[in-house]
Formats: sequence, structure tokens, C-alpha cells
Amino acid sequence: MHISYKPLWHTLVERNMRKEDLRLAAGLTTNMIANMGKGKNISMETLVRICKTLNCDILDVIELEDDKME
Repeated sequence: MHISYKPLWHTLVERNMRKEDLRLAAGLTTNMIANMGKGKNISMETLVRICKTLNCDILDVIELEDDKME
């Protein structure tokens, strides 16, 4: 299993926000945004900061996805 940020991207679309808007509002670095875009892990501290900024639940930011069997 791995973490997916699809819920975060959907939340941003629903709120008419860009990734750059989130970066500035939450005080994130461009590397953090880039890592999320690549599906890489970020710290729980960063996830909490995003949730506080967007006033949302963690499930509005991440979800677990099964790894594809090939």
C-alpha cells in the first residue's frame, strides 16, 4: 500500500485553489509540493499543517491505495 494525495488535489479544485495557493497559505516549500505531486511521503507535521490551513480532515488530503500487482 502507498499514500495517494488525490483527495488533496480534489479538495483544492473544489475550493478553486492552486497548488501555489496552498504552498503560500500553509508555508510549504516547493519541494514539499513537488514530492506530493510525485506521490512521495511527507511528514505528519506537514499533513497536519495542510489540514489546519484548509480546515479539513486528513481523509480530505490523503488516502491509502493498494500497490498494483504486475
